[in-house]
Amino acid sequence: MQIGFIGLGAMGAAIAMNLVKSGHQVQVFNRNPDRTEPLRRAGATVAASPAEAAQRADVVFSMVADDAALTSVTLGENGILTGLRPGAVHISMSTIGVAAAQALTVRHHEAGVGFVSAPVFGRPDAAAARKLFIMAAGADEHLKVAVPLLEQLGQSVGIVGSVPSQANLVKLIGNFMLSVIIETLGEACAVAGKAGIDPMHFVDLLTNANFNAPPYKIYGSMIASQQFQPAGFSLPLGQKDNRLMLAAAEALGVPLPLASLVHDRFLAVRAQGIGAEHDWSAVALCALTEAGMRKHA
Repeated sequence: MQIGFIGLGAMGAAIAMNLVKSGHQVQVFNRNPDRTEPLRRAGATVAASPAEAAQRADVVFSMVADDAALTSVTLGENGILTGLRPGAVHISMSTIGVAAAQALTVRHHEAGVGFVSAPVFGRPDAAAARKLFIMAAGADEHLKVAVPLLEQLGQSVGIVGSVPSQANLVKLIGNFMLSVIIETLGEACAVAGKAGIDPMHFVDLLTNANFNAPPYKIYGSMIASQQFQPAGFSLPLGQKDNRLMLAAAEALGVPLPLASLVHDRFLAVRAQGIGAEHDWSAVALCALTEAGMRKHA
């Protein structure tokens, strides 16, 4: 299949590489052209713009950082919609806000182009290993095109519904739940450490008992050891998703006390100089610092 791929960050590059390895003809675009070189060596061709990557494509994937980036590569000058032919499908794998997804759905419909939201749960290593959990939503005829491709990229594809923004909301809710786990682990490790229990041993005990689940294992180890680099998912991106979750909840008239707490934790840890080079689990430093248990950033 002819595929365009826009956005070659850590996640996007791994996903695009798997599409190349699956035998598809992939044309890639990234704002920093240096990121395209490994894909070119693997057999992809390099486009000069999102429009060029979309021109011959049956499907265009995008994996970019936020609402503004996706709007730019889709609707901007030489954007995806200026090149994509009617009847083709754009699969957005970015974590974006509900309002942005709704607006993009309208613009794709007006252009006669399919739009599927397919955000993912998983870090870059999971993307490379085709172990992502993918949440997909869109019209049935567009999902028929998208799902077989998505199944080549992850261990499961969950169909959320027929409205693309529903998948984005599910992703934001999932990240909200993960952020609460991170805050809980920070507070728990602070209590255990203050009592003289080694935090790593504490996490090992619990993750081999009732909390034997990947989020507790992955983030528990990072928080207990206070090792937040390299960033599998950067702190600013986590903060962005928290803002989008609060905005979506406000639009629905739903109070989220825990998301509001985490919002303040993000602000506090950023005020301490913790930034993009840190994993979003570094938000747990707030609880550790308050308990006098912080070792380093």
